[in-house]
Amino acid sequence: MIEAAQRLQTIEEYYFSRKLREVRLLEANGKPIINLGIGSPDLQPPQKVITTLCESLKDASANQYQSYQGLPELREAMVSFYRDQFQVHLSPTTEVLPLMGSKEGIMHISMAFLNPGDQVLIPNPGYPTYASVTNLVGAKPVLYDLNEDENWLPDFKKLEEQDLSNVKIMWTNYPHMPTGALATEAFFEELIAFAKKHQILIVNDNPYSFVLNDSPRSILSVPGAKDVCLELNSLSKTFNMSGWRVGMVLGNSEYINHVLKVKSNMDSGMFYGIQKGAIEALKCSKLWYVSLNNVYEERRKLIWQLADGLNCTYNKDAAGLFVWAKTPAFLKSEEFIDLLLKEHDIFIAPGTIFGSQGEGYVRFSLCATTEAIEEAIARIK
Repeated sequence: MIEAAQRLQTIEEYYFSRKLREVRLLEANGKPIINLGIGSPDLQPPQKVITTLCESLKDASANQYQSYQGLPELREAMVSFYRDQFQVHLSPTTEVLPLMGSKEGIMHISMAFLNPGDQVLIPNPGYPTYASVTNLVGAKPVLYDLNEDENWLPDFKKLEEQDLSNVKIMWTNYPHMPTGALATEAFFEELIAFAKKHQILIVNDNPYSFVLNDSPRSILSVPGAKDVCLELNSLSKTFNMSGWRVGMVLGNSEYINHVLKVKSNMDSGMFYGIQKGAIEALKCSKLWYVSLNNVYEERRKLIWQLADGLNCTYNKDAAGLFVWAKTPAFLKSEEFIDLLLKEHDIFIAPGTIFGSQGEGYVRFSLCATTEAIEEAIARIK
C-alpha cells in the first residue's frame, strides 16, 4: 500500500462526516431520528434567487469558465451589501474576493499567509476547521480559551503573557459559533490594537450576523481594521444557500491579492448561474431578514423548551443558528448526546467537538421544523 502524506496524521475525519454515518445507519434500521445537530438550513432561499438561477441557464456563457474573481456585478453586490448592512466601504475591484463557500477561504488564507512552523491563535471552543487547516499547511495551532464567565471573548491579558513572536494569524468568529456570543465594537477595537502591536493578521469569520441578531457588526467597520484584518462571510445561513457554496473574503487589497494567487490555482471560477442567484440574494430587502428570523424565533423558543426538559441551561441573549446549552453537572457532553440518541432517537452535537472548553455543553440546531422539535419535546416527557 502507498502511504498517505504525513500531514494526514495531524487531522481526523470531520466529526459530522463520521457521526452522520452512524445516524444514517440507525435510520436505515428503522429508527425515527430527529436531527438537531447540523447547521444546514432547511428553509428555501428567496424565490427570486431560484428564478434568477433558472433564467441564467439560457445565457450563452452560462456553461463556460468564469472569472477567478467572480462577475463584476457579484463583487459590486457584495460591497453594496457591506455598505448597506455594516456601513463598510470597500472597492469592488480590489477589496473583495468571492469564494466557493467561506470554508475554502480558511484554506486559501492559510496557504497564502502561513509558513511551516508559524503559529495560529485558534478559539477554544471554535470551528474545528481552523485547527485542521492549520495542521494541514504545516503551521502550529495555539488554542486560546474562551469561557462563559467572560461571555466567550478572549482574555487579552492572558494572551499577552504568551510568547506571540511566531503568531501569524488569529481566528475570531463573532457572532460566535457554537456559543452564539456577540462582540462589541469596544472588543473589536481592543482586538485590532492587539493585532497591530504583535503584527498578527486577524481573520474574523462572520456568517451568523443576521440570524437572531439585532445588531449585525463587521470588524471592518472599526477604524484601522483593514491594516490587520480580513473578514469572511457567507450566503449559507443568511439566505439559506449552504449547498450553493457562496462566500466572500473582504479587506485590504494587498491581502486579497495574496489570497487570489492561491485561489486562482485551485479552481476555475464559480458557476455562472450561482453567481447570478447570489447577486439577487444580496439585494434582498429588510423584509427577508424579518421573515427569516420570525421562523427561527419560533423554533428557538421550542428548543429552549427542549433544553429545559433535559435540565440544560442556556443564554437567551445569544445569537445565531444554534442554542448552546450547559448539560446537567453529572454528565459529560458525549455521554449526554449518546444517551439522548439511544433513548429518544434525538441527535444533537456535543460541545467537545469544538474544543476542550466545550466539555459540559451541547449544541442544538434550529435547522429543523417546528413539528420535528415539538416531537422531540414530546419524546423526552
